Amino acid sequence: MGYQDETWWSRVAQPAVSTWADAKRRLQLVEVAVPDTDPDPKALACYGLWVPARDETWLRFVDGRPVSAVTIQYVDWCAARASALGVRTLVLIWDNAGWHLSRAVRAWLRQHNQAVQRQGSGTRLVPCWLPTQSPWLNAIEPKWTHGKRRVLEPDRVLSLAEVEERVCAAFACPQEAHLAIPN
Repeated sequence: MGYQDETWWSRVAQPAVSTWADAKRRLQLVEVAVPDTDPDPKALACYGLWVPARDETWLRFVDGRPVSAVTIQYVDWCAARASALGVRTLVLIWDNAGWHLSRAVRAWLRQHNQAVQRQGSGTRLVPCWLPTQSPWLNAIEPKWTHGKRRVLEPDRVLSLAEVEERVCAAFACPQEAHLAIPN
């Protein structure tokens, strides 16, 4: 079983944090701005699957934004990774994002599962959609919150590469190639 969701890792917006701080040097989060000359976008989209049985989070960053075609690439990658680990069925706990419920994603899931059944090998994917507006039911949500606090940089704007490196370090996962919207 895995809890799947997407999030944005902002280079500008700071997460809500509580902290014990030295009275002489209190932690202050200031609103920062990205210079006009900075080529990196303000935020980086990321797909994540938390697999509690292995206590692992599988992350893939996105060039662009989450859409059905990128979701299919991500879920296909998850299925291949699960298959390599000998997992026969992976239950995906998802929210009701439009790119999860789209006809393209549902058709791909159906075709993938039929191919796994015909071949007798691979990992079947069983999606379980959560009720609308119920993020507290997805166990990856608190992981995102704590991860954003670990990635926090109060003194400057991080580059996109630094954000990605810190996110992967926070979740103890390797940096994988970015997913991209197909042309």
